[in-house]
Amino acid sequence: MDLHIHSAYSSDGEIPVAGIAERCAASGTAIFSLTDHNCVRGLDEAAGCASKAGLGFVPGIEVDCNFEGTDLHLLGYGIDWRSRDFASLEEDVAAKVTEAFGETIRRLRKLGFAVDGAAVLAAAGGKLPTLELVAEVMLSDAAYDTPLLAPYREGGARGMPYINFYLDYGAQGRPAFVPVDFMDYRDAVAVIRDNGGVPVVAHPGLNFRGRERVAERLLDFGAEGLEVFNNYHDTTQIGYFAPLVQRRGALMTCGSDFHGKTKPLIGIGQFRFDDRFESYLRASAARLPVLP
Repeated sequence: MDLHIHSAYSSDGEIPVAGIAERCAASGTAIFSLTDHNCVRGLDEAAGCASKAGLGFVPGIEVDCNFEGTDLHLLGYGIDWRSRDFASLEEDVAAKVTEAFGETIRRLRKLGFAVDGAAVLAAAGGKLPTLELVAEVMLSDAAYDTPLLAPYREGGARGMPYINFYLDYGAQGRPAFVPVDFMDYRDAVAVIRDNGGVPVVAHPGLNFRGRERVAERLLDFGAEGLEVFNNYHDTTQIGYFAPLVQRRGALMTCGSDFHGKTKPLIGIGQFRFDDRFESYLRASAARLPVLP
């Protein structure tokens, strides 16, 4: 089971939907959810591919939002993906991210990177530009070489260079971060619920590291569960989130957050897990709407 997978429809995804279904089947992942960033355009195809492959499928989305000043991701499971609400959501996020991109490039150049915004947009091929793509463009052309890129080159200290470049420079609080006015967390919960979905907070320990107790408030304000098992939570965080979910009678979910080349060390169906909670995880999965 893997309830957090991105396809090429995500701005930072790589693998087409059909390839996602093939990888799920090959890895023995019997149930999966496609959760592209602010986008549902791959769900029709994913449902069809899952049916042909004999896989269980949970239609999903991952929504960018903000809770009291902290950006986070909210997963929506079992949504009515044909609702106009999700097309409007994608359009709104795209406009805001595009508007912020120029300032991102200016900040990177001020830091000493010889990045060309036009080249990044060309490489994006109509998708939204990301910090991961900025890194890929710079690392692929000697014209952009600078000592600042040394940690991200082969053999450098920062394995998985594209995502680590984002985490080092573009994540909230980092030197090239440009705030984007994402919707309020409570509004994101409402959009998912209003369209028949189940809101679950993705990797809360990544967004609230050192402030894990915020997760209880996220449950208070509408989340029906937490993604407890992923590739970001350490054993201490799992040991906090799993009992919290159980105590609250909330959903416990799992997901790899697979993207492809952006996170090359992450495979479908692979995430940190504690088998003491296997029965509760399976019971939680049984509460999600799985399409046969």
